[in-house]
Amino acid sequence: VQLVESGGGLVQAGGSLRLSCSASGFTFDDYAIGWFRQTPGKEREGVSCISDSDGTTYYADSVAGRFIISTDNAENIVYLQMNSLKPEDTAVYYCAAAYGRSWFRDILGSPAFYDYWGQGTQVTVSS
Repeated sequence: VQLVESGGGLVQAGGSLRLSCSASGFTFDDYAIGWFRQTPGKEREGVSCISDSDGTTYYADSVAGRFIISTDNAENIVYLQMNSLKPEDTAVYYCAAAYGRSWFRDILGSPAFYDYWGQGTQVTVSS
């Protein structure tokens, strides 16, 4: 299993970015996949996750209505469209995958249940 993130960068508050995660070695039919973020001194937190097999999605309250997760099953890519970005969205964003076909929403958003991780991509939102 390999996950490679791209699309991070520097953006002004109110702007948008789209993160991509190219996945290999597994299919989205059998794995949940999600986006997590971490800032120095804080625990990694779930941002948005999706299980294609049962249609469950997870959005952190802080990003609901601003971020959208989507998958391209043909290309094995998961996207995170981030709109109306705020300085507090600044973090390293990680893509992760977890084996399983049925998920409770809150479990889906918990990093403890994910087995495979990408290297991360930095997102910086300036005020």
